[in-house]
Amino acid sequence: MIDMEKAFKFRIYPNKTQQVLLQKTFGCTRYIYNHFLAKRIELYKQDKSGMSYNQCSKELTVLKQELTWLKEPDKDALQKSLKAGFSMRQFRKSLMANIMFPSVVLMSPWWP
Repeated sequence: MIDMEKAFKFRIYPNKTQQVLLQKTFGCTRYIYNHFLAKRIELYKQDKSGMSYNQCSKELTVLKQELTWLKEPDKDALQKSLKAGFSMRQFRKSLMANIMFPSVVLMSPWWP
C-alpha cells in the first residue's frame, strides 16, 4: 500500500497593526541574531573563547531592559533567534565530525 502525504498551503492577510507587529518582530530577531553573532566573533578573535547560550540569554535580558523597543515583539521569537545561531554552530560541528569520522563504513565483497 502506498502512503500518501497531504500538504496544505495557507496564506495570511494581516491587517495594518499585525503587519507592523510582524515587521517589528522580524527586525528585532534580526538585530538579536546579528548582535550576538558579532559578540561571539569578537570574543573569539580576542582570546579564542566563546559565549554559551546561557550567557547570551542572560545578556539578552539586560539588553531588553536597556533597549525598550526589544520589549514590543514576542519574547519567544527573540529566544528562538538567539538559539538559531547556536543550532547552526552545532550543525556545522556535527557535519564536520561526520566528514572526518564517518559513522558508516561501506563494505563490499571485494573490499580488502
